[in-house]
Amino acid sequence: MADIQTPEKGSHSKHGKGKVRSKKMSTRVDFTPMVDLAFLLISFFMLTTTMAKPVAMELNMPKKDDVEKSDVKESQVLNVILDKDDVVWCYDGRTVYDMRKTNFAAEGVREQIYTKQKEVGKQFGDPTKTIVIIKMTDGATYKNMVDILDEMDITDTKYYAIQDVADLELEAIANGGKLDVVPDELQ
Repeated sequence: MADIQTPEKGSHSKHGKGKVRSKKMSTRVDFTPMVDLAFLLISFFMLTTTMAKPVAMELNMPKKDDVEKSDVKESQVLNVILDKDDVVWCYDGRTVYDMRKTNFAAEGVREQIYTKQKEVGKQFGDPTKTIVIIKMTDGATYKNMVDILDEMDITDTKYYAIQDVADLELEAIANGGKLDVVPDELQ
């Protein structure tokens, strides 16, 4: 138990002369109930508090055995390359030599995806058949990947894939989106 002790004062002075005073009792305060209450409150708040749950985006990747091969028209594909400084490069199909530079603003990559979905909708009758291929350069950040996956959700893009960047694409990015030599398939 915790006590507060106060010194007792005698009724007589040092020399035995003086007034007669009554003897004062010491003040004693028991802190045990207060400690009990403190532990009860701590226990209550620890048990009733919900801890912050981590926020994560669910990304289901297919198993290699479950992959079905199907023919994909080049006109259905939009390539999106994430680069340093939140720069996004887009191009249709396999036409690497003429890339469009944009960013993560609503009128940026989102508008590129919507435009491609409209083109695919006119051609195939269903805009959800748009396929977006996402690629990241070494300068892209984790935030860029989360942002582009958010854009896939916002634009309701059902089919997208994550791939490595090709050397030809890196060359085009280094030249501002243009290739010095037009690939053979485009001549």
